[in-house]
Amino acid sequence: MPKPPTSPLAKPASLERIKIFADGASLASMTEAALDPRIDGFTTNPTLMHKAGLTDYRAFAHEVLAAIKDKPISFEVFADEFPEMQRQAREIATWGDNVYVKIPITNTRRETATPLVRELSAAGVKLNVTAICTLEQVRDTAAALKGGAPSVVSVFAGRIADTGRDPIPLMQEALQICRAASSSIELLWASPRELLNIIQAAEVGCDIITVTPDLFKKLELVGKDLGVFSLETVQMFHRDAQAAGFKL
Repeated sequence: MPKPPTSPLAKPASLERIKIFADGASLASMTEAALDPRIDGFTTNPTLMHKAGLTDYRAFAHEVLAAIKDKPISFEVFADEFPEMQRQAREIATWGDNVYVKIPITNTRRETATPLVRELSAAGVKLNVTAICTLEQVRDTAAALKGGAPSVVSVFAGRIADTGRDPIPLMQEALQICRAASSSIELLWASPRELLNIIQAAEVGCDIITVTPDLFKKLELVGKDLGVFSLETVQMFHRDAQAAGFKL
């Protein structure tokens, strides 16, 4: 008996074991994505907010949280001094039960944020420790989060790959470190560059991967027949050559 067609809003079977978080700072796109069952949560950061032209951080966050109440959302502190970082984190944490506070692994002077992470996590603040690129940072972060509130360790696998390094061995070891530290720590594959990264993250066993809207659209290509893909490519070249009016 033939299998029923997969719903266009269902995750491919290969991705059912990983949570997909939408990365962005557009209220319209976030509220639309919240209706998609393939999206399990959201992340944003000051850079994305700045690119979106936002100037009122608090107002934007409250608008998002008024529209999305049932999926986790990470909002990042933007201070560089740890006392102010702590104050911002504690305020952000009060905005909703589904809020995770993003803390960068260091400040701009490369001073570690792990003492702050340990204090906030022990106090019950759900954290997303971000901008991690080394296993040493993973170990320090996992140790700081051990015994604390539910948390996320965001390793920027895409940026690691940008340096010519294969991120998969690092992510595999990062997962072991997180699992050994606490069952309440989730590993997030951050900054993916292509659809294949989502498959790779799922195969490694990562709990979460962030995706941009453009990358998310490519989910429909998972498992696509390559012969059909080849034909569509040829048809595209032919169509565009005709549209350009090329003659020889």
